[in-house]
Amino acid sequence: MTEMKTPDAPEHLLDPGSSEPLHLQLRGHLRAQILNHSLPPGTSLPSEAQLQVRYGVSRSVVRQALGALTDEGLIERGRGRGSTVAPRREHHRLVHRTSGLSAQLGSTGATVGTEVLSLTVQDADASTAVLGTPQVLALERLRTADGVPIAVIHTWLPAPTFADLTAESLHDASLHAVLGEQFGVQITSGKRQIRAVPGDQELLRLLKLEASSPVLLLEGTSFDQDGRPVEVFSTWHHPDHVVFDIDIQRDAVESAPASEPSFSPDDAIADRARRLSVDLLHLADELSSVDHRGI
Repeated sequence: MTEMKTPDAPEHLLDPGSSEPLHLQLRGHLRAQILNHSLPPGTSLPSEAQLQVRYGVSRSVVRQALGALTDEGLIERGRGRGSTVAPRREHHRLVHRTSGLSAQLGSTGATVGTEVLSLTVQDADASTAVLGTPQVLALERLRTADGVPIAVIHTWLPAPTFADLTAESLHDASLHAVLGEQFGVQITSGKRQIRAVPGDQELLRLLKLEASSPVLLLEGTSFDQDGRPVEVFSTWHHPDHVVFDIDIQRDAVESAPASEPSFSPDDAIADRARRLSVDLLHLADELSSVDHRGI
């Protein structure tokens, strides 16, 4: 178990002149360190007295901040043993798999819930033209895991193909499972993109996030067993509860012409790792530089 170090003199980390109360500033400072893993799960926080010294605040300020973090489930407090960073309640999603979020979470034992927010017919536009129909079904859902909101999903489907789809059939159900069972459509391939974006007011309300919070957006198009596009979707994930996992596999190594240098399997793996590192750094840059004014 690691321990958070505390200096003997106050650091200028909080702003007494700010309109934001000191206990909220302290909560935000500690919360950020927990969420960015500067304080990983199991880390012992300093005592209340030590936090008073470090941040130059009263005990009541410290207690309010720690109480708020406890209510969020970010820290655990016990009599006689101080406060420690709680285990992360996060769900992992394999973004390179065609299975949807509901199926992946359900396979881990989580209780998955789905609320249909709306199901309407709309005219196709540039973003849904790939579906090849003049009108599309626009589906909006809120997904929870163990009762906690984790994703808002907007999906567009070709209206003629799925005209009989109902909101009732999708309540607490997997869309992909319903498409397979009711329409004989199997999702077998697709294209995916991940980016960090600011959340608008309604999205933050649904995910129970604070103002100016960034979210992780997964966008894509899915194809059926015959190679036809059957789904366009955008899924906004709660950044504290969902983690994207990516499996790394060795690239196929082709024989290089004699006049060109050949690459060993280890070279291919290293090259793949370098490219993945660059992609992840770009995602991290987006998170750190996102416009917190919202959209």
